[in-house]
Amino acid sequence: MKQTPEHSSEQDLFTRTIAKICCESCVKEYKFHEYRKWRFDYAIPSKKIAIEVEGGVWIQGRHNRANGFLGDMEKYNTATAMGWRLLRTTPQELMTTKFIGVVKKTVEFCF
Repeated sequence: MKQTPEHSSEQDLFTRTIAKICCESCVKEYKFHEYRKWRFDYAIPSKKIAIEVEGGVWIQGRHNRANGFLGDMEKYNTATAMGWRLLRTTPQELMTTKFIGVVKKTVEFCF
């Protein structure tokens, strides 16, 4: 699904960092499903790489409760079936050298 300007969010530090390091456009809040209202926290559409930032890991946030967990599974499995590569991280790890390196390696492995 092509992201149109009216649906894309302004660039933030992460999107600018990925653009600089990986030479690829990174989009925040990327809508990837035509009928569902699913969005990836970040995406590199040209490589079909999705990045999900999982909050509330230590406090039983939405992603860790049964309904949220099951909903995420449906979203992630659908995205995978559509050909997306999914990377997951936490807010604390998003801007680390380690995670940026994982994104860069994933970009390099995509043809």
